[in-house]
Amino acid sequence: MIRCPVCQHEEFEGALYCSECGAPLYTRPSTTQNLGKGSQSSWALQTDEAQPGKAPLRVALYLVESGQRLFLEGASEWTLGRRAEGQAVLPDLDLTPYHAYEQGVSRLHAAIRVYPDGRVTITDLGSSNGTRVNGVKILPNTPHTLQHGDMVALGKLFFQVLIQT
Repeated sequence: MIRCPVCQHEEFEGALYCSECGAPLYTRPSTTQNLGKGSQSSWALQTDEAQPGKAPLRVALYLVESGQRLFLEGASEWTLGRRAEGQAVLPDLDLTPYHAYEQGVSRLHAAIRVYPDGRVTITDLGSSNGTRVNGVKILPNTPHTLQHGDMVALGKLFFQVLIQT
């Protein structure tokens, strides 16, 4: 068990955030995140590579629990959420296969947008369990700028944002 440095709540080893107060229980990675070799969608990123004013070439979400990488390609905005039976509007990125329902991800939870000036933002779409960036809950319907290496939680589903410029 590990103890939250803020509220002293005990969490299981490997927890990234305190389930009681939301404080981060990890240190931000500062080294290169290798996304694999040998495929068109594979690339390596370094935390110090981001340069303001240049549009990101690629954005990926590294799912902490599964180790899966989800590449955001072919658009400038993606909705994130999960499927539900009878749902008329589906998210662009369906997180159902990653236990989204059990992790508290809403059907339309958040949106990630890449701007022409190189900014990447996430907006909580009024989700039930909120969106956190580096342990801090963001306001609903308000874009929040993301940086390479930021840790994001949709409910209790955690991913690291990887941006290649």
